[in-house]
Amino acid sequence: MDQDLSILVIDEDPDRAAIVERGLVESGYTRVAKIGTTLNLVSRIQALAPDVIIIDLENPDRDTLEQMFQVSRAIQRPIAMFVGQSDGDMIRASVEAGVSAYVVDGLRSERIKPIVEMAISRFEAFDALRRERDEAQARLADRKTIEKAKGLLMKAKGLDEEQAYAALRRTAMQQNRRLIDIAHSVIIAFQMDI
Repeated sequence: MDQDLSILVIDEDPDRAAIVERGLVESGYTRVAKIGTTLNLVSRIQALAPDVIIIDLENPDRDTLEQMFQVSRAIQRPIAMFVGQSDGDMIRASVEAGVSAYVVDGLRSERIKPIVEMAISRFEAFDALRRERDEAQARLADRKTIEKAKGLLMKAKGLDEEQAYAALRRTAMQQNRRLIDIAHSVIIAFQMDI
């Protein structure tokens, strides 16, 4: 893992924050920043733009998890959360909020590095899945748009499906544009005629 990562530690307890910071420094992570309160968390994290976020809480509450959800949406970064006690509902809520590693009881400096590495790995795996899903959804939306444009051409020009598709492709090549852009233009043109 990259030791030059910038890591943000969020902890209201300075003694616990010192343990995390010491563990990070001992593991070779030298770019460590600390925040001692969760007030205005999203804007403060955006300003610091860390590569990894570690939040250490005795007992996370729903407000904190909501802030973590806002953080994970605004700044997609690996988040490791250390908590004092286990709670199944809180674990599920934390994972839904974008927490990559939820560590219960046992904050010791020697555990920091493997936990950071695991949070990064899990984040990267989920991020790859999210990108694949988004790309598949975009391809499906494009296909639906092209089908709609073909249908409009077939109805208006009396073309069969193959001819309508060929007309879209030919226009895209002639104008040096993407097929989906031509399909959008066809749909807009037909909407304007109505």
